Amino acid sequence: MLELENVGLRYGHGPEILRDVSFVMRPGDFNFLTGPSGAGKSSLLKLLFLSLRPTRGALRIFGEEVNSLTKQKLPLIRRRIGVVFQEFRLLDHLSTFDNVALPLRVANKPESSYRRDVMDLLDWVGLAHQARALPPVLSGGEKQRAAIARAVIAKPQLLLADEPTGNVDPVLAKRLLHLFLELNRLGTTMLIATHDKALIRQATKPVLHLEEGVLSLQ
Repeated sequence: MLELENVGLRYGHGPEILRDVSFVMRPGDFNFLTGPSGAGKSSLLKLLFLSLRPTRGALRIFGEEVNSLTKQKLPLIRRRIGVVFQEFRLLDHLSTFDNVALPLRVANKPESSYRRDVMDLLDWVGLAHQARALPPVLSGGEKQRAAIARAVIAKPQLLLADEPTGNVDPVLAKRLLHLFLELNRLGTTMLIATHDKALIRQATKPVLHLEEGVLSLQ
C-alpha cells in the first residue's frame, strides 16, 4: 500500500528535512510515528498525503509512483486517504455536520444516504449536540473530534493523523484510540503521529521514530 525507498525531502535550496527514509506499510498495518518537535513528522505526513513530492528517492502509494502521478490522477488517489491535521482545517461557514459530511458531498452522494452514518459518528465522538454548531463556537477538543470524524467518515483505505489526541482529555483519547483500532480491524491502514506515550502503550503497535530527518523502527 505504501512504500518509501531512500526518500529525501528539502524545501528549496535548504537542508534536507528527511534523509534516506525507507519503510513499507501493507494493507491493514497500524503504526505510530514519534519524534521530537522539528524532526520532520509533519513533512513526512504531507508527503504521504501527496501535498509534497520527494526531492529524491521513491515513494509509491497504492502501487503508483508519486513523482509520476498526473494532475488528473492525484485527486483520485487522495480520495482513498483520510487525514487529521493538527490545525483542524474545518470550514467556519459549515456546521459540524456539514464539515464531517464534506468528503461524501464532494463524492456527490445524496444526504439521505449518509445522514444516519454522520450522526452516529458524531454521537460516538461526543458531538451529536453540536451537529448544527459552527466551528468558531467549538472548543479545541471539539474541533479535533470533528476533524477526526471528517477524516474517517468515508472509510478511507489509509488514515494519516497528526497528533489526533493533542487537544482532548485522557478519557476521550482512549475512546478515539478505540475508534482507530476498530477502523483498523475493519481494514483501514493507520499511521498516527503522536507524542502521547500512554496512547502508544495502550495500543501496543509498531512505533516508527523520526529524529533529525532519519527514521528508525523502535
